[in-house]
Amino acid sequence: MSRTERVAAIRHLQEVRGGTAVVSYLTSTRPGLEAQMSMDVITPFYRHLRDLPGSREGRRIDLFLQSNGGEGIVPWKLVTLIREYCDEFNVLVPYSAFSAATLTALGADSVIMHPMGMLGPTDPSINGPFNPRDPGNDKQSLPVSVEDVSSYIALIKDDVGIRHEDELIQAFLALAEKVHPLALGSVKRTTSQSRMLGQKLLLQRRKDTMPPGAIQEVVDKLTSQLFFHGHPINSIEARDDVGLHFVEAADAETAEAIWKLFEIYQIDLKLEDPFDVKREAIAKNPLGVPPLMAGMQPPQQLPQATVRLDPLQFALVESMARTDTYEAECEVTIARDQLGNYQNGQPQFLSQRWVTDTSGA
Repeated sequence: MSRTERVAAIRHLQEVRGGTAVVSYLTSTRPGLEAQMSMDVITPFYRHLRDLPGSREGRRIDLFLQSNGGEGIVPWKLVTLIREYCDEFNVLVPYSAFSAATLTALGADSVIMHPMGMLGPTDPSINGPFNPRDPGNDKQSLPVSVEDVSSYIALIKDDVGIRHEDELIQAFLALAEKVHPLALGSVKRTTSQSRMLGQKLLLQRRKDTMPPGAIQEVVDKLTSQLFFHGHPINSIEARDDVGLHFVEAADAETAEAIWKLFEIYQIDLKLEDPFDVKREAIAKNPLGVPPLMAGMQPPQQLPQATVRLDPLQFALVESMARTDTYEAECEVTIARDQLGNYQNGQPQFLSQRWVTDTSGA
């Protein structure tokens, strides 16, 4: 679909919401092409806020948010920046707003969730140079979560029944042999940062403020009491179990407008179409099967082609005035053998940048 159709859906959502300014922020949740919330979004986001019509006084901004999370510092910068341009800040959740996206929602005056909408725990995972390697792919590392570490210690103490100090030390040393001590330290530091940001973001709210005890309880539940990083939290659980009293289920008209816009993004960002680089390349340039000869042809004589793929879209920020999309240009070389099998190709990235579109406003 075109930007014109997305703008029409944004305009309708703004009208249904009583004249808010809707700004969409989506990171790719497309299988095989997932992207994270990243600090490089702040500058394009600032341009959207700067170009909003009217004055700051009385302005209400709705952040239409779809993401599986990302860098922990993005929510703080994003929320504080948005609040410079409005008197009321709300978050609309069409589908998934996990991890760092949930942290962003904590800074809103209200969170309006579609029936399909989900928040999630804010316990972070770290993935750095000291992380353990993936046994199935030694070129990749495994993420480490503080809950994994805490659950290991709890297993040893509570389930196995080991409580003697020397035995606990041995259990920890066994863990440290698999996970570098600096990675364990990074997990602790990142978790402390997540808890701090959760508290600070909840204090940013300008209406129905929460007492310190309630804030601490919410942070505890989101960072350490849900036990599974992918646990989906609907609007009822968010209010009644987690304690986020400012979360509400969208009314029927708002839910319909939210979902209409989300379905357009699903199509345009191919969120339901798993990304397979070889399949993409073959679709653009299928190769013929070479003749089968006595004595296989050497690999360099097999039919091959270097294919430039359509731009890959990793993130999008959109409002009535403009669209900013983080795109990557890449190419992949494929070859086909005498049995008709395609050899795997790896994408070679040529450029990555934010691209702006102001048409269709």
